[in-house]
Amino acid sequence: MTRVFAAAFSAALIVAACGGGSNGGSSGTTTPPSQSVPAAGITLVSADQASATIATPPEDLVILDVRTPEEFAEGHIAGAVMINFYEADFADQLAGLDPDVPYVLYCRSGSRSGQTAAIMDELDFTSVQDVDGGVLAWGSAGLPLITE
Repeated sequence: MTRVFAAAFSAALIVAACGGGSNGGSSGTTTPPSQSVPAAGITLVSADQASATIATPPEDLVILDVRTPEEFAEGHIAGAVMINFYEADFADQLAGLDPDVPYVLYCRSGSRSGQTAAIMDELDFTSVQDVDGGVLAWGSAGLPLITE
């Protein structure tokens, strides 16, 4: 009887450890949202790494700025498109983007882009580079910003 109970308990632990994720991925593991480990399609990169991606862009690369229009006007990465993180329909706007093209994602300091990356992961985006430290790190690295 003890062996049967132990086997059933072990099987239940294995199922609980390997399943139950709601991200629809097939990796077999899930990471609680409170941890800062990037998801499979999300990569935290330095400003220099993001700059290198932009310099030799993969096909269909989208540079996504999730700051406010005022912040965007003060200076942004050349070629960036802006979606205001604070808009009521922000998640819907993200859902309208193509999840299968590559993205370089940034905000001011990394907080909003980190939250955006989590949403993009839930929406099954396949390739997102989130700039660690945002536009502040970009500027600190001596990389150019443009104004319009």
